[in-house]
Amino acid sequence: MSGQGRPWAALLLAALLAYPGPVQAQDGPWMGFFPSPARIEWSSLLATLRGIGRHADAVLLQRNVPWEAFERGPEADSRRFADLANLVRLSREQGLEPIFVVDALNGLDRRAFQGVPAAWGPPSFADPRIRRAFKNFAVRIARTYRPRYLGLGSEVNTYMTAHPEDAPHLVSLYLETYAAVKRASPATRVFTTFQWDELRAAPGGPDWSLIEAFEPRLDLWVISSYPCLWLGGRAPGAGYYAPLARRTDRPLALGEGGCASRGSGRRPGSDQNQIAYLNAVADQLGPRLAFWIYLLYNDLDLEAYRKAIGSDRDLQTLGMFTRMGLTDADGRPKPALQTWDRIRRRLRTSPQ
Repeated sequence: MSGQGRPWAALLLAALLAYPGPVQAQDGPWMGFFPSPARIEWSSLLATLRGIGRHADAVLLQRNVPWEAFERGPEADSRRFADLANLVRLSREQGLEPIFVVDALNGLDRRAFQGVPAAWGPPSFADPRIRRAFKNFAVRIARTYRPRYLGLGSEVNTYMTAHPEDAPHLVSLYLETYAAVKRASPATRVFTTFQWDELRAAPGGPDWSLIEAFEPRLDLWVISSYPCLWLGGRAPGAGYYAPLARRTDRPLALGEGGCASRGSGRRPGSDQNQIAYLNAVADQLGPRLAFWIYLLYNDLDLEAYRKAIGSDRDLQTLGMFTRMGLTDADGRPKPALQTWDRIRRRLRTSPQ
């Protein structure tokens, strides 16, 4: 999201869990969610993953770089990597395959880095320490999991637009890391993600150079999309994603997105708009999708996230997303969950 974020505090609980289990192969695009529980509690995380397991094929595990540990090398001893391993095991116990994204930026403010040590000074993608840590972390994931999909950055066009002086360094880091990941796991499909609503809303139309700077090393084009936030609560109309589908012949994917069933002020929400959003993605992009990640399976209890988020500004941003779940915070289905299930059945049986 550009200036808009995704819940990440759920992953703090992953260190408590370690369940091995098989992953079931699926036809059609992988469909799934971020594994973000309603509340930061062990039982809530379990409930979320079990719910996702009944309605999805995948979870998206988006991780900020453990900068100091991985600056030293890809085989760093990192508690945060152990946490990730535990969450992978638990997800697979529920029949869910992980899609990984390595993220340098703040998920609640895409103009800023996340967690870079203060002693390193103002962060930049030109900094050799940042480049080494990012690349090493991605290579470690590739070596360990040989994943089907691995993202190198999220909603990068927002950062590139805000920091044009650093954009060439971001692109060069992606290209170098792409090559390193392919050496470690040749079959892994590598991408970065782009904030579609921001691209689309530009006065002159999408600036395709922000995407095409990464070619030819984009194995698929992956976007995030929260149109209801950009359209005053309305769902996207016919043709909202058409420019994207026309621009490239590569497979497409939705790396995150959603629409709120409830809202307030300038961003109203409704069950009808949530359903319309799902149908718009399915109708306009469905046959081209390699995977589709919806942001939340369940709504979030914002108060439960207050301490974990810390920043009032970030908490306010998170508040725009807390009612995007396809169930409420207690797991009661919304009407859109039935629509999601119907779309998933249809896309899994459609020729790819």
